[in-house]
Amino acid sequence: MVASSLAGLADFLIFFVLAVALVGLYLAVYTLASMHNEFALIRENVISAATALGFSLVGFALPLASAIVHAQTIVDCLVWGLVALAVQILVYWLVRIAMPNLSQRIAGGEMAAALFLGAASLAAGIINAAAMTF
Repeated sequence: MVASSLAGLADFLIFFVLAVALVGLYLAVYTLASMHNEFALIRENVISAATALGFSLVGFALPLASAIVHAQTIVDCLVWGLVALAVQILVYWLVRIAMPNLSQRIAGGEMAAALFLGAASLAAGIINAAAMTF
């Protein structure tokens, strides 16, 4: 009974490690793409930076979870995880077009800017996850 319960453990570990690696890659790419240093701001207790980055991370994790659920292979998961990453970076840049001083506002602790970016990231992630029906 235990052996059959653990039959999928190897697949779990592969997909989990891939997902953690993709999250790490996402955070690295996102923080390079943004015009402010999220982690430095978070260390300084700037709530707006934590809010924007946190919602963005959830907006990435939702389609990544969908990719894991729908993937036939590890390559499927990787490709669709990278699509999810690209969508979130695109959302950040689109919000920056609508709000050119976005990074300065977030760095200055303005919650309105952070919540708008976070909500846009989360909405894009939800739509992206739903669209992943491959």
